[in-house]
Amino acid sequence: MTSIVIIDYGSGNLRSVAKAFQRVTPNVVVSADTHAVKTASHIVLPGVGAFADCMAGLCALPDMLDVLSDEVLVQKKWFLGVCVGMQLLFEHGYEHGTNNGLAWLKGDVVPITSPSLKIPHMGWNTLQLKQKSPLLKNIADGDHAYFVHSYYAKLADNSQLLATTEYGGDITAIVGKDNIFGTQFHPEKSQKTGLQLIENFVGL
Repeated sequence: MTSIVIIDYGSGNLRSVAKAFQRVTPNVVVSADTHAVKTASHIVLPGVGAFADCMAGLCALPDMLDVLSDEVLVQKKWFLGVCVGMQLLFEHGYEHGTNNGLAWLKGDVVPITSPSLKIPHMGWNTLQLKQKSPLLKNIADGDHAYFVHSYYAKLADNSQLLATTEYGGDITAIVGKDNIFGTQFHPEKSQKTGLQLIENFVGL
């Protein structure tokens, strides 16, 4: 049976994320307990704020990093990182210094640099799909998603790039490798596109 755990590590609007997932399935829990991670079929890591703060919050949960690594990398449970939760998948983040990430995906999280555009990148923008994925079922080129961020993931392996958006250049919007996925935008704020992505993730 599909069951969703949304990890509570002191970052993000967990209530709105949980409500979005509950529109798809009633089997949703928000928890900081590793037991909930071990018993879930799908794991969601939200995130709002600075890379270093979010990583510190995750590291502060007893045994959470070890359990996550085992459940996602060894047991191959489905995983979705959202916004900074996606950024933490990478090797380093450069907000307020150099900070280590989970390093499950190759690449770094770097600042958006565009003198002519407002930073943070905030609001609705369109998706450009780069390859097929079950996460993208019934999502099309040009569909809109809601972004709020000043940094983006610069991938070392473009085979893991599922979609981009344009903001002074190509900005990583969705990544995926095997059972691991991430969105830079907020599915819970992205209305039709976000709900479709959540449905696709829950259905994996």
